[in-house]
Amino acid sequence: MLKVLAAYGTRPESVKMAPVIRALQARSEAVDLTICNTGQHRDMVAHVEKLFGIEPDIRLDVMQPNQSLAGLTSALLTALDRVMIDYQPDWVLAQGDTTTVLVSGLVAYYHQARFAHVEAGLRTGDKFRPFPEEGNRRAVDPISDACFAPTLHSKTVLLAENIPSENVIVTGNTVIDALQYVAALPYEWSAGPLTDVPQTGRLVLITAHRRESFGETFQQMCHAIVELAQRFPETTFVYPVHLNPNVQKPVHAILSGYDNIWLLPPVDYQSMVQLQRRATLILTDSGGIQEEAPTFGVPVLVMRDATERSEGIAAGVAKLVGTQRERIVSQASALLSDPDSLASMQKHANPYGDGHASERIVAHLLGEPFEPLA
Repeated sequence: MLKVLAAYGTRPESVKMAPVIRALQARSEAVDLTICNTGQHRDMVAHVEKLFGIEPDIRLDVMQPNQSLAGLTSALLTALDRVMIDYQPDWVLAQGDTTTVLVSGLVAYYHQARFAHVEAGLRTGDKFRPFPEEGNRRAVDPISDACFAPTLHSKTVLLAENIPSENVIVTGNTVIDALQYVAALPYEWSAGPLTDVPQTGRLVLITAHRRESFGETFQQMCHAIVELAQRFPETTFVYPVHLNPNVQKPVHAILSGYDNIWLLPPVDYQSMVQLQRRATLILTDSGGIQEEAPTFGVPVLVMRDATERSEGIAAGVAKLVGTQRERIVSQASALLSDPDSLASMQKHANPYGDGHASERIVAHLLGEPFEPLA
């Protein structure tokens, strides 16, 4: 039996790890699986676990109010070190670019267990954008024994950093596996958190929460949304607001009181999928939404100064518009004013995967033959 420890902590990680965990569970005759929730996003992960039918074997309660990155890293190092001693896995598996993946890789290395990085090779080239995610990615890939690259571009990046070619496997992004599963589930719009959201007319979906934007930059983004709402009064602007106080405070101070701006509490993943499907346009700084929205043919304007997901830009389904008010307003207004410009980005083609990434990951861990994505 192959002993595998699968770790996740944030909601995006849980979404992208869920199909991998389900694929590992389907091979219970060959895999002894331990699931660890590190607790970075306690409340927001619970719905994802329920949605995918996942029950962690271990729940680490490491988060504290106003915790520093160093404090979180230290707490996770201690907690995961104990998990490694107790379970002694052959492989440790983690996804993405958070503190959970950094510490999982480091602790696996300390115990000389093999580490597999799901969604390896994403880079902006600026170590502080996004922060601390870019640094986490750069740190963990060199000590990984399997780098599961979502695209050929990611593979190219890893090889250029001298990661051994035999450790780099192009699988596609597991978020497409998750998205296809969730999009096929029944959803009652009028029974959940979207009850009051209009089901007809143009809708712009907004998500923004990146740490590097906090402060004046984030206020610029909020003022851009206000200006757009005033320019397009017949369009509904829906913003599920992240719980971080650095997001909550400016959003509610600047965006409250407008009839066509709907500020929602954070919504569950299934509802977010439905909002993406319903949207005319998406303004976001989220990595996951950059990957998901092309499945529904919804154009994405990326409110960041750099993105590690250049494939969407190259495919013409996303544009990098930065974080300054004038450019965000200009680019969004162009799409909302010109049906032809909008239609040119409404391509139902997803450059990030085919929905079979999890199968390839499990096959590699078990040493079974499979066809890489490319």
